[in-house]
Amino acid sequence: MRNSNLHIELATKIDCNLLTDIAFAAKRHWNYPEEYYNIWTKELTITPQYLEQAQVYKGTITNQTVGFYSLVDIKQDTYFDTIFINQGMWLEHIFILPQFHLQGIGTYMIKHVKHICSLKQIPYVYIFVDPNALGFYTSIGAQFVRNSDSSIPNRTIPIYKLLID
Repeated sequence: MRNSNLHIELATKIDCNLLTDIAFAAKRHWNYPEEYYNIWTKELTITPQYLEQAQVYKGTITNQTVGFYSLVDIKQDTYFDTIFINQGMWLEHIFILPQFHLQGIGTYMIKHVKHICSLKQIPYVYIFVDPNALGFYTSIGAQFVRNSDSSIPNRTIPIYKLLID
């Protein structure tokens, strides 16, 4: 396997600041306007409370955390402002430090997502897909579901579904 040296384990409270830094570093890689980051601050900040609500896994290579992902189980259809969120399992975050992009780490993490979901008999996960990462999500077989409002005014974001084989 291409990234057999990547170790994936559950994140802990001591990882929160580091995971937040990784989320912002990965988002900043796409050179969004600075005002977007102010809007995204709450979404991208990993807190101990978030760890209690989500399954957060970090990936490390030689004791360096290089990325993480989180799964959140939405118990019923709901709205967050104007954003409709379907009931079901969501891959809420998957972030990799930019210097580790294009090394198969994201694909390896998706394999881990599928493994965890298959153990729980979850048939698919929903994903809010950053438009800059569409190529990655289509390459792993995720399928477009619909466009959604986003937390950025006058901007939509695609929602994809990834089947768990």
